[in-house]
Amino acid sequence: MAFIETGFPGLLVFEPKIFSDERGYFFESFNSKTFEENGITRNFVQDNQAFSSCGILRGLHYQLNPHAQAKLVRVMQGEVLDVVVDLREGSPTYGKQYSILLSAENQRQLYVPRGFAHGYAVLSPTALFFYKCDNFYNKSAEGGIAYNDSALNIDWKIPADKIILSEKDKMNKPFSTAEKNFVFNADFPY
Repeated sequence: MAFIETGFPGLLVFEPKIFSDERGYFFESFNSKTFEENGITRNFVQDNQAFSSCGILRGLHYQLNPHAQAKLVRVMQGEVLDVVVDLREGSPTYGKQYSILLSAENQRQLYVPRGFAHGYAVLSPTALFFYKCDNFYNKSAEGGIAYNDSALNIDWKIPADKIILSEKDKMNKPFSTAEKNFVFNADFPY
């Protein structure tokens, strides 16, 4: 499995080695030993899955400390634009966003460390999105950044009038006023 640096400390793209033949394909989507050898020692405790239609935008979500979550995200069917924003005070990429196309075809995965807001927009007719978390969900720790914050200027690859949001996501605050309690640790960015 190849680990690709993104330019954001701790944020990594994983490209699994895929074995294909006339029967289909096989790949190892997660191996804790391989992750540990590459500095990621998080213990994943919860798996989540979401099915969505084209135009659905989920995010930008995070959980405040001490309930913050690192995530390993991937698409099992369809294609999404996956976006993260660095919320870690003192990080060289604080307040910057990173985006990547994740699909069932490219089988890429994104490791999102604690201290990032995360969201995605569905670009295909439907998408099945799957992610592992290293901490349990806690409703009282929910945080959110407005998907259309002009300071972030995220191109979601969907016309604004076609974006479908939950009522909760319509209430997310701009980056500048959203509650954040993350501090960057250069010795352990994962």
